[in-house]
Amino acid sequence: MIPVTKPFLPPQEEYQAYLDTIWENGWLTNMGPLSKKLEGRLTEHLKVPNLLFVTNGTIALQMAIKALDLKGEIITTPFSFVATTSSIVWEGCTPVFVDIDPNSLNIDASKIEAAITPNTSAILATHVYGNPCDVLAIEVIAKKHNLKVIYDAAHAFGVEVYGKSIFEYGDISTCSLHATKLYHSIEGGLVITKDPALFQKLKHIRNFGISSFYEFAELGINGKNSEYHAAMGLANLKYIDAIAKKRKMLTSRYDELLQDTALKRPTWHPDSENNGAYYPVIFETEEALLQVEEALKQNQIGTRRYFYPSLATALPYLNPTEMEVTDSISKRVLCLPLYYDLLMEEEVDTIGDIIKNILV
Repeated sequence: MIPVTKPFLPPQEEYQAYLDTIWENGWLTNMGPLSKKLEGRLTEHLKVPNLLFVTNGTIALQMAIKALDLKGEIITTPFSFVATTSSIVWEGCTPVFVDIDPNSLNIDASKIEAAITPNTSAILATHVYGNPCDVLAIEVIAKKHNLKVIYDAAHAFGVEVYGKSIFEYGDISTCSLHATKLYHSIEGGLVITKDPALFQKLKHIRNFGISSFYEFAELGINGKNSEYHAAMGLANLKYIDAIAKKRKMLTSRYDELLQDTALKRPTWHPDSENNGAYYPVIFETEEALLQVEEALKQNQIGTRRYFYPSLATALPYLNPTEMEVTDSISKRVLCLPLYYDLLMEEEVDTIGDIIKNILV
């Protein structure tokens, strides 16, 4: 069986060495030494000013909305994982969907202003598959209308745009370190902001709003992570360059194999490099997608319709909204297997051959 994704695991003895330190000091959670070390290492690796290691990417989004004290409407994308939208609703705000660009598959910045109302407080955009949004255009719109900006950068670990980390854009950026991601801590997330005061507020929010032993700064939540997850994050960080290199090689091989088919790939931001988080392909029709999906399944090869269906139509707690581009793309996009242990010739070539036999 070839799964659509598979977590990278470091040598067991290296992870065990971190576990030995947990047993020695008896500190299991509540931002122990390994969690603090991971925050420092990631801050340095990603070249960002302020970074928090939190429970998961969903909590990261909820913390961001809470820290910015957002109310009313938040403009967002219908083409993302459900947590992008559910976090808005969970925090008592109303998501307002704006359709996506048919090439990048990110929120179409040219359509954002038309969705702004007196009740709009922020823009929450996703860097889909790690592909940077039009961050410059969104910044101009946000400043013009006095809106906050949150970026759901769940897929964008290690991505840079215009010469700096993608996490430096917006008021707050969040990332997922879930086991399915190219870099993971089993479960985990990151919250990043340039604003020192906002960073301090987020630190309080992560720890129930506690500011000292007997004092509270504000409303908070338990967004802390454990030493066991930090240990995996530290062990995996040693291999991040090798992981990125392998994924880029696999991506290039897919590109080569599928170049003569009618499949399209999202257009990557011209000032950024693909981090190899996913390998999405866009079919001409949903029928063609289903045919390929079934053929791969018959050969025990996993795929995922990521993201399907559109969040604007699928969620039972929201009124359905038609989005022309999203409705079309979500029915025709499929993610192929992509992970560190995937074999270049034996497995990727087999996947490519199956697809070409159907489409060409």
